[in-house]
Amino acid sequence: MRIARFSIDGNVAFGAVEGDRQDELVLDIIKGIPFADFELSGTKVPLSKVRLLPPVLPNKVVAFGRNYAEHARELGNEVPDAPFAFFKPATSVIGPGDEIQYPSFSREVHHEAELAVVIGRLCREVPRERVKDVIFGYTCANDITARDVQKREKQWARAKGFDTSCPLGPWVETDLDIAAASDLTIQLTVNGAQRQLGRTSEMVHSIEDLVVNISEAMTLLPGDVILTGTPAGVGPLNVGDEVAVTIEGIGTLTNKVVKRG
Repeated sequence: MRIARFSIDGNVAFGAVEGDRQDELVLDIIKGIPFADFELSGTKVPLSKVRLLPPVLPNKVVAFGRNYAEHARELGNEVPDAPFAFFKPATSVIGPGDEIQYPSFSREVHHEAELAVVIGRLCREVPRERVKDVIFGYTCANDITARDVQKREKQWARAKGFDTSCPLGPWVETDLDIAAASDLTIQLTVNGAQRQLGRTSEMVHSIEDLVVNISEAMTLLPGDVILTGTPAGVGPLNVGDEVAVTIEGIGTLTNKVVKRG
């Protein structure tokens, strides 16, 4: 099931996305929230009549760096022996169609297409065999990075945590199991030209590795997001660019870069 979060007539709701053709998609409004038992209301609205929002509002976004060997090498870095985590604040999250604001303190902003794991229940110290039970689903992400700032500052808080630096969407796909999610095509285009192309099977540390690693240290809450790393091909974005992340079996997340107001 594809679960979207959207606004219509000033109201915010979750809905199940139905249909195959983009111009025929409809949302069946969910009674309640999707992290608990829920029912479909039977009230349906065309996707074209709503504004899609970030599919979840995470308490925290835990991101893992250098988790694709070729990406690590293209930036001159070693592949870490253990998962390498950092955070993006909730204020960095935007949804499909929202604008990425080019930060005033950077001159080199890069795109990074990523598979995002959405946590579905409160959990801590998750054993490997239980990881599948705590995952709600998967969505597309773009780990927007001020690369020049990342290079000169030891901490990545500003480089990867600025407002609008974490586009998520367009919805959460809940029908993928870990095996399927671990071997999907992931690609990114800028103004229609392909920049990144890889498979999630190229991850150095698996989805299970990442969930086990971070849940050893902290409690994960429903709606929290884990970014799993990016394949090779990262590169610059400029004001006016349209950047799109497409992940097999999930969908396409599109955003435009604008000058920060």
